[in-house]
Amino acid sequence: MRLQGKTALVTAAGQGIGRASALALAAQGAQVWATDVNEALLAAYEGVAGVRALRLDVLDKEALKRVIAAMPAIDVLFNCAGFVHNGTIQQASDEEWNFALNLNVRSQFWAIQAALPRMLGNDEGRGRGSIINMASVCSSIKGLPNRFIYGTTKAAVIGLTKSVAADYVAHGIRCNAICPGTVDTPSLQGRIDANADPQAARRAFVARQPMGRLARAEEIAPLVVFLASDESAFVTGQAYAVDGGISI
Repeated sequence: MRLQGKTALVTAAGQGIGRASALALAAQGAQVWATDVNEALLAAYEGVAGVRALRLDVLDKEALKRVIAAMPAIDVLFNCAGFVHNGTIQQASDEEWNFALNLNVRSQFWAIQAALPRMLGNDEGRGRGSIINMASVCSSIKGLPNRFIYGTTKAAVIGLTKSVAADYVAHGIRCNAICPGTVDTPSLQGRIDANADPQAARRAFVARQPMGRLARAEEIAPLVVFLASDESAFVTGQAYAVDGGISI
């Protein structure tokens, strides 16, 4: 298997892209620590080979450090946790801004900061590891309406990714970002259901995808597997758009 012998940490693995990726990583032989703040969602991993599920709040820096320190090794870190705020700059509140920066950006900073010493400290004298950050096509790649806070934070994730990649490229550590378009996940469905007309809201999401449909989480997970694997050993500092043509 492509990931045999590798240990991976996935945040926000309870549903959506995080869950699809955790399952895909495990299917390729990785030992996956699947984490989520919602412990109830983790029950679905019971009996899944290669997956250890545990609650983790990525906004708790000390908890992040404890989980990473407890892992037998960490070869792959997939920072998947995030939140999508709706609205323009005039509609954004300080509370929403701070929450999004903390969850979408600072949690990745903390997780990477905690994981790097483990990735750098192997017995071969040279580091080894793949860091994968959840960004979005809505970022520095493309501006989308009513996504001011979200687009700003995901642009920051791309900058964070490239900075980490540049600092550790000579140390065996790779850092890349994935930038999905609109993915049909429980999170998206929750945002759709919050609209006065959910059916119209879904049609609007589909309409902005040039392919005329939404992505499935299982269509994003293979890129996570690729970036986690040695097949991508020459890839670092990249922001991969998986967007159904939005950025064409």
